[in-house]
Amino acid sequence: MLDPTSVAAISAVLGAVATGTANEAGKWVWESTGGVVRRIVGREVPAPAARDERDEVARMMHDRMRTDPQLAAQWRSFTSRVGTGTGPVRPVRSNLPASVRFFTDRKEALRGLHREATRRADGRPRVALVHGPEGMGSSALAAHYGARFARQFPDGRIYADLGGGPSGARDPGTALRVLLRRLGVPDEEMPPATEQLGEFFQRRVAELRLLVVLDHAQSASQVRPFLTSAPDVFTIVVARGPFPNLDAVRVRVDPLTDKDAVRLLTEITDKSTVAAARAVLPSLLARCGGSPYALRAEAHQLSGATLPPRGAGSDGAPVRGAAEDNYRLLTPEAARLYRLMALRPWPAFDAAAAARTTGLEEERAAELLAELTDRMLLEQATGHGRYHHRPAVRAHAEGAAIREDGIAGCSAALARTLSGYAGLAESAAHRALPQSWRVPAPAGPGPGRQYENEGAALGALLAEIGNLTEAVRCAEESGDPDTAVRLCRALWPLQLKAGHHEVLLPSLRTGARLAGTRLPAGPDAGAVHAQLAHSLTETGRWEEAETAAREAASAERAAGHKRGHASAVEFLGLLRMRQWRYQEAYDCFEEAGGVLATMGAGDEGTADVPRAEALLERHRGRALRGLGRREEARERLAAALSYFQPDVGPAVDPYNAARTRTDLAETWLDEDNTEAALPLIEAAITALDGHRAEYHLAHLHRMRERCPAR
Repeated sequence: MLDPTSVAAISAVLGAVATGTANEAGKWVWESTGGVVRRIVGREVPAPAARDERDEVARMMHDRMRTDPQLAAQWRSFTSRVGTGTGPVRPVRSNLPASVRFFTDRKEALRGLHREATRRADGRPRVALVHGPEGMGSSALAAHYGARFARQFPDGRIYADLGGGPSGARDPGTALRVLLRRLGVPDEEMPPATEQLGEFFQRRVAELRLLVVLDHAQSASQVRPFLTSAPDVFTIVVARGPFPNLDAVRVRVDPLTDKDAVRLLTEITDKSTVAAARAVLPSLLARCGGSPYALRAEAHQLSGATLPPRGAGSDGAPVRGAAEDNYRLLTPEAARLYRLMALRPWPAFDAAAAARTTGLEEERAAELLAELTDRMLLEQATGHGRYHHRPAVRAHAEGAAIREDGIAGCSAALARTLSGYAGLAESAAHRALPQSWRVPAPAGPGPGRQYENEGAALGALLAEIGNLTEAVRCAEESGDPDTAVRLCRALWPLQLKAGHHEVLLPSLRTGARLAGTRLPAGPDAGAVHAQLAHSLTETGRWEEAETAAREAASAERAAGHKRGHASAVEFLGLLRMRQWRYQEAYDCFEEAGGVLATMGAGDEGTADVPRAEALLERHRGRALRGLGRREEARERLAAALSYFQPDVGPAVDPYNAARTRTDLAETWLDEDNTEAALPLIEAAITALDGHRAEYHLAHLHRMRERCPAR
């Protein structure tokens, strides 16, 4: 059994605690660990961010504990109440796209995939790179393989679109989270930093019999974090072309032969239709170029005596040519919707978005979307009533929009789309966090959608997260910084309540940059920089977070926005807590309190000051605990508790009262005073009943296990 005071064991605990900071209890444990490390080493130790830094801290702790049995006992006691484990991965249903009914040929490709999936385990990742031009069926091949050999993967067949399709998973971190959610891993258990996610994913799948499909991959570096040497995990990477620096079996998807193309057309229609189309069949086969997509989209042409000439939008490519042929059959209304929704690569839009863009009624837009799907000009995305273009079809539609609607028409359509997404985001964000001064009230009437409760509003934001981040990019490129900043401010509930920091970071960086360039600088600059500082802190980018927090404080101070200024300084203090720099954290909380003390009746956010001061008292208590000044810490925490849970009257904030009681209990357990800690723990558990605070409750139950029954 590994000695818990050995360098390897200490480093492992530090690493496990670091990966668990995505949830409230994990942050607690991380900050508590810093205080324990400080007591053992005898001085302040900066929080380690990388493995070599963790090993160095572990060596310092080991050297001290080797000569001081009391310190070793303290470490053993601490690790006994630290929950660094995670729940088991559960078998999941497949989220692979459905296989097509008439799958033709590809026998050799299927055999190549199966050979790689079943070869003898030798420590090398089982990886196949399926590649071919768009419309040749590379993605369909991966989906068909998963369906045909489903029994080989009883623990799941999971899928992520690395091209930013319906999942919006352009970067590896976002895609890893998509896959982990499919495996039943809650967001609260995932490491906050992308650098840790790959290793975390590999650990979670190590003993599973699993198929992983990564569609529309762009590069080998994008794929590497997913690759594992686990003996029963098979990864299929789908790309347009081969990656020379990816160690994988290559499976090329070539055009169908004429014989197989005729077989596919026969299965789609029937023998008599193909037999009667002898005059047009050779021309149709030449047009389709062996592309299964083009053959399906053009099958209706078999009934004609001749093939109509193609317009300017085909460019001789099978997919674009098929899109052009079907586009020319559309009604003007459907054609206009098809064009205007292709002006940006929206991950998954619905009828409401299409109606806002085109000015149609939502019901009519829904009918037209269904028509476009029937003609294979749109594809249904994950989620009811959502659609997206395949890349080559979108390129055709975008080109048609430029030709037929002109720059002015395209710009007006994009402006309507952006305005609609900004209004929707503001309305939902305000409902999701109705009491937060950080979420401004909607600028206008918005899209008119009502939300049953805060959870429903947050769910609406989550459903649109890919479109909202694309809208920020669009606003920047369209020269509309005001809308970009409006969108970014409405992302705050997704940061605070949903924790989708990785996917939001590019948008927040854009918003902070644009807000900082607007003159005169308003309160938006400080607000967006503060949001950026929060997400950078949560993802472990501490140097960037400090810069953003200081820029937020400077902007808020310059704008005379005292509530925002105090909050930005508070964010810097919370960053210092994460870095185990407790004295500096305490100083930041004192500075923030000083700013709040200057606020008067005319200042924005004055009504929030009592609660803000109580939170600062709690933060001061946590910082003092990290410094080992436990009696002073308890005084500060008791002051905070008197606001959240007064002696007389109902609780003002039962959730923060439970958090503060947990902090108080921790200070007593630091001294092994279980008698004082137990009633605080039990009161916190009672208060959290019904708050869905599973991780906090699990932390409290581990604390209670250390206390003898009374």
